Amino acid sequence: MSNENLYNQEAIEKLKNLVDKIDIGMVCTNVQGSSHPHAVPMSRQEVDEEGNIWFLFSSESDTYKNLQCDNNITLLYSDVKDYNFLSVSGEAQIIKDKSRIEKYWNKMIETWFEKGKEDPRIRVLKVKTSDAHYWDNKTNKFVTFLKAAVSAVTGEKSDIGRQSSLSL
Repeated sequence: MSNENLYNQEAIEKLKNLVDKIDIGMVCTNVQGSSHPHAVPMSRQEVDEEGNIWFLFSSESDTYKNLQCDNNITLLYSDVKDYNFLSVSGEAQIIKDKSRIEKYWNKMIETWFEKGKEDPRIRVLKVKTSDAHYWDNKTNKFVTFLKAAVSAVTGEKSDIGRQSSLSL
């Protein structure tokens, strides 16, 4: 596995590419008084030009309640079909922004908020990325399996993927 650390705009592009491709990630918040995180799947609304990741969520959710006590957040993305994985750490900011709600509103979001775009529970979650790390393969899954099998049989190391830190 090769290391390819990416910086600035190149790191943001890689982050955006992976999040957009995988879409749904596990949003992990810290539970006050517990050593176990709270994790829920959420679909991202956008990865902006600065590498911030945006979501819509409810002020009645456990995620919201946890972020009131601790705004540190982790996002975990996994695409096992293509062997792409991403871990993002950052700071959460909760906003009530009607223009973003309007921008991100879609049929899927509508199912969570019966009162529509005016539902008073809707909040915008901005995750300001502070640290990210990804693992992916350089080829398709079949070639990756083939390289791994050859490596297992021959004992020779094979470069089957990449891992990298993303410095935004």
